[in-house]
Amino acid sequence: MDFVENYTFDEITVGQTANISKLLSKRDIELFALLSGDMNPTHIDEQYAAEQSGQQVVAHSLLGASLISGVLGTYLPGAGTVYRSQDLRFLHSVHVGDTLRVKATVLSKQPADRTVLLECIGLNQNDERVFEGTAKVQAPARKIHRPLIDLPDVHFHEQGARHKKLIDMAAQHPPVRTAVVHPVDSVSLEGAAGAAQAGLIEPILVGPKSKILEAAAAAGVDISGFEILDVPHSHAAAAKGVELVRSGAAGILMKGSLHTDELMGQVVRSDTGLRTARRISHVFVMDVPTYPKLLIITDAAINIDPDLLTKGDIVQNAIDLAQTIGTDRPKVAILSAVETVTPKLRATMDAAALCKMSDRGQITGGVLDGPLAFDNAISKQAAKTKGIKSEVAGDADILLVPDLEAGNMIAKQLQYLAEAQAAGLVLGARVPIVLTSRADGALTRMASCALAVLHANRKRKL
Repeated sequence: MDFVENYTFDEITVGQTANISKLLSKRDIELFALLSGDMNPTHIDEQYAAEQSGQQVVAHSLLGASLISGVLGTYLPGAGTVYRSQDLRFLHSVHVGDTLRVKATVLSKQPADRTVLLECIGLNQNDERVFEGTAKVQAPARKIHRPLIDLPDVHFHEQGARHKKLIDMAAQHPPVRTAVVHPVDSVSLEGAAGAAQAGLIEPILVGPKSKILEAAAAAGVDISGFEILDVPHSHAAAAKGVELVRSGAAGILMKGSLHTDELMGQVVRSDTGLRTARRISHVFVMDVPTYPKLLIITDAAINIDPDLLTKGDIVQNAIDLAQTIGTDRPKVAILSAVETVTPKLRATMDAAALCKMSDRGQITGGVLDGPLAFDNAISKQAAKTKGIKSEVAGDADILLVPDLEAGNMIAKQLQYLAEAQAAGLVLGARVPIVLTSRADGALTRMASCALAVLHANRKRKL
């Protein structure tokens, strides 16, 4: 359908009919609830519906009836129709998965004011009437033929839903002892306490005891059940937290109220740190409402301008994490400004080399492709338009960015322009490191802890 038109009053005949059909989805019911404000649990709470009737949720009666407007305004009389009144009786309930066919039949016409009376009925897939009644409209006097307006896509997504699933996954494992470094403010204490309450971690609070207790009292956070290791200042707390991990007393390291450089300085020390043979890197695990799955962006916090071999480690770290959260063969898009290898753009040369390193087994577990521009990495339509044939293009699980600045900008744009939720984790050390900022909300902190728990358990099994 590329256009809308109408039947004028003079063209309409008694007995003339039009109809439309629609398969009702859960999304339709939830969206109607949001638009109408009708939050009756009968329509949106599956548990309540099962307890009341032993069935699934029931669609709003007016959701089905609203399809009458689709018939009248689009087909009969069509464009230019003015609704005057509606009389309806509802006969049967409608559920997710039902197919509604709504039919309008002209009963009479009144030339004085161009009024048309139509019988309106709704039938389900079993030809049972679910509603019936009449509608009175004023039909248009002149012919209208207009191109159909393309409406924007509606993306219906519970904010943070995929992160909540990560938290549920992590809660199935025993809680992991976690060194929380210098938690002397309400934000870091609330994050640790929330993760402990969810059964994710067993916090070991490392820092000046008096400041920790003072912050807990001010925030109203109960930390009476947590172990506290009293050290004089943040630098000592960072050193002690790393020491706990090295000794096996903690399986996760979590940043509290101290500068990232201060914590990571202890982590990367060659003599007493947590280095492994692989380069340490950071990942953002993004829940983007307009993208169909979790999206990993790396590295946007640790490596400023990584060279080729560093990028190889960054990719491998991200692949390992993607496998941890259930993607067996993650697709890695190596980003640049263009899709062709261009010597003047180092990112494109690195992309080509990384793909060959994957072919030779130097990077394992994922599917790599690049260089890819951002649009081609996440949009199948963009990739198709540019003639890119790739298993990765338009379906990436991981975005490898050229440098820290590009990665940070992409992650922040998704958060503030696309309402994405971001969880963060540092990988490549002996244990996962939860590296959150003061601006992060409770869900971000919980999801970051969940990632750490899942990855720590995976590392134990390897």
